[in-house]
Amino acid sequence: MKYVYDLHSIMLQKNLILVYEGEFTQEITKSVLSMAERNMDSVGEESNIKRKVFNVMVECLQNICKHADDAPVADARNAAIFMIGKHDNEYIITSGNPIANDKIEPLSEKLALINSLDKEGLKAMYKDIISKGGDLSDKGGAGLGFVDMARKSGQKLEYDFHPVNDKTSFFSLKTTISRAGANE
Repeated sequence: MKYVYDLHSIMLQKNLILVYEGEFTQEITKSVLSMAERNMDSVGEESNIKRKVFNVMVECLQNICKHADDAPVADARNAAIFMIGKHDNEYIITSGNPIANDKIEPLSEKLALINSLDKEGLKAMYKDIISKGGDLSDKGGAGLGFVDMARKSGQKLEYDFHPVNDKTSFFSLKTTISRAGANE
């Protein structure tokens, strides 16, 4: 039973307000969003910050749902995680899910490009994807969600790929949203 205490301690240390690991369906996504919204409402979070956090959460959760079937591992749907933490001056939204190793390079290149752009470059890329329809994948994504996350957060997207086996890696994504100016 010590693991319960250890987990609780880690959550307190990391200021985690919501952690979900398991199957990600549209219904579960709605529930996770609802819980996070209630939490932000209960602490009286500013509406503009809530909007940014909510938008990034939706993009993270949709990414997990869309790509749950892509990874060639048993129970890939049960291998994803979503966390949100709140510090005095920022929210940290983290997600992780299995990804096929052959998808790492194009995803890494896309994320590196997004991170290389400034505010105006992100705005131009966003408009370009919208106007051209982007390079839509068979899952419906054109990278618009990642661009939107970078735009909403105003920060670089942090990401990592941890090898699981010869066919799969675990993709982790962290987005930070500043609360600076929220109470001004």
